Amino acid sequence: MSEQSTSRDTGAVENTVAPSSASVREERAAAESGRSGGGGLMSGPFGRNLGLVVALLLICAAGVITAGDRFASVDNTLTILRFASTIGVVSIGMTFVITGGGIDLSVGAILALCSVWATTFATQTMADDTHWVIMVFAALAVGSACGLVNGIVIAYGKVVPFITTLAMLAAARGLAEIISERRTQIVTVDGFREFFSASVLGVPFLVIIFALVSVVGWILFNRTTFGRRTLAVGGNPEAARLAGINVKRHTVMLYVLVGFCCGLAALMLVSRTTTGSSTHGTLLELDVIAAVVIGGTLLTGGRGTIVGTVLGVLIFATLGNVFTLNNQDTSTQAVAKGLIIVVAVLLQQRLARNATST
Repeated sequence: MSEQSTSRDTGAVENTVAPSSASVREERAAAESGRSGGGGLMSGPFGRNLGLVVALLLICAAGVITAGDRFASVDNTLTILRFASTIGVVSIGMTFVITGGGIDLSVGAILALCSVWATTFATQTMADDTHWVIMVFAALAVGSACGLVNGIVIAYGKVVPFITTLAMLAAARGLAEIISERRTQIVTVDGFREFFSASVLGVPFLVIIFALVSVVGWILFNRTTFGRRTLAVGGNPEAARLAGINVKRHTVMLYVLVGFCCGLAALMLVSRTTTGSSTHGTLLELDVIAAVVIGGTLLTGGRGTIVGTVLGVLIFATLGNVFTLNNQDTSTQAVAKGLIIVVAVLLQQRLARNATST
């Protein structure tokens, strides 16, 4: 699968910018050579994805060696995929945001708020009286609304994404605690549980949702104007503005998208645990950002990959499963994830320097 880079959008920028904007065109040309220079087959998306596949296979081999049939069983594979599906849906949305030059630290708190709002007594009563889709609408609406607030404050309030989403992290988690009174809310709507716990040909519906979101995300990222604009905004916002892209509006749309993904992931987590809780999604942002960065999306924006993100999610889900089967505590897992993130960023910086120097 081909992945896009800012070089694809550079041509469009150069064709639409007036001749008097020569400095802008030169800046875009420099960005193009810096990101795509020195490229062979193995240094491009194919090579990066192949490296991720090899890493995933090595982790699986370690799981088989250390845990044997407990790891290699079909049930354990489905367990890994169920766990990966929730993180994966949010990671797809985060890929767009980071590629667009932003970041969202509030995804875990937004997920918790969505899960609580969708499982309140009032919401479930309405679902019983009408249809369980009310719960779905509540979660998706709350997630999108949180993303909208983030996007407006960042794009129009000109507050940096780190501070804005950090504030949303605190506010959303606090609101979830207030609404739920710090109590776990049990799902009592049978139709909701039956729908999301179903399987198709032995494949859990949650895994199918993740697969569908991944496919839609890949198409949106690689085959639509929205994806090209995301790359342009993340690569050079000023050049994108001069090319006629409404950078502020597009930024808002990116955060609404990741908020929507948080709402969908909340529904998946609620169906898997049959509960809504203000503690859901704790440190989810660590797993999500780790998966996106490991997948090959640049933290500085301008380059992203949906395929890499999916592989990154599977790598971390499988790694966590291997740790669990070998009785490693969550603290050890967190340390390992942190180290992997640092190594991935260092490798990204080194590859960027090598590409620029060639």
